Amino acid sequence: MIRNLQKIDHNNRTDIDSLGQVKLPSDAYYGPFTARAINQYNATGIRTHNKLVQAFVMIKRSAAIANMKTSALNKKIGNAIVKACDIMLDGKFIDQIVIDSINSGAGTALHMNINEVITNIALEIIGKKKGQYEYINPNDHANMSQSSNDTFPTAMNIAVLINLKSCISEIQKLYSVLLKKSKQFSSIKKIGRTHLMDAVPVTLGGEFHAYAISINRSLQYIITASKELEFVALGGTAVGTGTNASKKYRTAVIKELNHISKLNLKSEKNLQYSIQSRFSISNLSSTIKNFVLEVNRLSNDIRLMASGPIAGLGEIQIPTVHAGSSIMPGKVNPSLAECMNMICFQVIGNDTTISYAVQSGQFELNVMMPVMAKCILDSIDMLKNFLPIFSSNLINGIVANETKLKEQIEQSPVIVTLLAPKIGYNKASKLFKKALEENKSIREIISSENILTNDEFNLLIRR
Repeated sequence: MIRNLQKIDHNNRTDIDSLGQVKLPSDAYYGPFTARAINQYNATGIRTHNKLVQAFVMIKRSAAIANMKTSALNKKIGNAIVKACDIMLDGKFIDQIVIDSINSGAGTALHMNINEVITNIALEIIGKKKGQYEYINPNDHANMSQSSNDTFPTAMNIAVLINLKSCISEIQKLYSVLLKKSKQFSSIKKIGRTHLMDAVPVTLGGEFHAYAISINRSLQYIITASKELEFVALGGTAVGTGTNASKKYRTAVIKELNHISKLNLKSEKNLQYSIQSRFSISNLSSTIKNFVLEVNRLSNDIRLMASGPIAGLGEIQIPTVHAGSSIMPGKVNPSLAECMNMICFQVIGNDTTISYAVQSGQFELNVMMPVMAKCILDSIDMLKNFLPIFSSNLINGIVANETKLKEQIEQSPVIVTLLAPKIGYNKASKLFKKALEENKSIREIISSENILTNDEFNLLIRR
């Protein structure tokens, strides 16, 4: 007798969920929900930010402990979930979080990807095979007392707070470098400019001190706005009413989450608000945008001051970080300032995206959270990555062109303004025009007309 033997497929396994059977690679730790989702979401080709994944895993770990403490979760299952989370927090199996950074509304696809990976790791911990969800289930156990609607905003807040720490440190360093340059340039006079036209003299140090103040002021608003992210939605579950999650769980899960995240998270008093509104994210994003507006302005001024060296302003010299041109030998460009400009533009665009996403919530939920998370985390990443280079390789290396700055003060007729209190506005205006018409300096004009002595003029422009 010839037996009809069925060929065993060692490369794939079949998982079952509420929609039926799904075939997926046998070595995949994600499950049926994820297998379906990866065929739908490939908008950016970029996987979810690692800080957001880390925050989600922290939530899952904390939830398992809280559910065990409230006797809602079997300890064998709960401990396996905790161990699985610890393994992921050590950096393992992160490659199994395969969902695109912009995915389903409310990030359900990402949330279930994480639930499934944790579950399958936990199954192996207790000696079972991947996909044996009758023992540990992604929905019933990894997701106990939770919903995408309260975990995603909480994970987003945690990810942003963690990522923001190093960014704030780099902003503080930029502030310090600007203060250092302001002291270094404190006695160096230059022509001020309003409307891009010559104005009365200022010091180069005064300009840099003003830049420093704007950076520090922006930073304080970022820090203040970030405090709002400490109030989280966790425990509100689907619509903020806490369905299937006890009050004891809510207290316990926040406590565990603070322990592992090293943050100072608090449960939002009105959980419906915390799920409906993403005000805290839009508010923080706005302060980051306002910061880059100041950095962008600083970058623009550096580019103008460094322009030349002959046909431009040539007031400062900037460090050479690489050749400026592929065709013009010796050319030095303000490349780092230009790069910072482009980063600022991208941050402004991200803030606009977040603004649209935040106002697009309806009724009990804002489903646009994945794009908010991507944009604000991307903005923070760009700043924390490039600010150290901008501070150390550009700002710190700026040198004043003192000879050129002195020449500009001498040659600019606008310094006649300093004479106006002595001779009157109208007469000073006539001297301004005469200097331009005769191509003479104000010093030469006032000397020829015996208005001031040379020493008196020197004293005037030093003030």
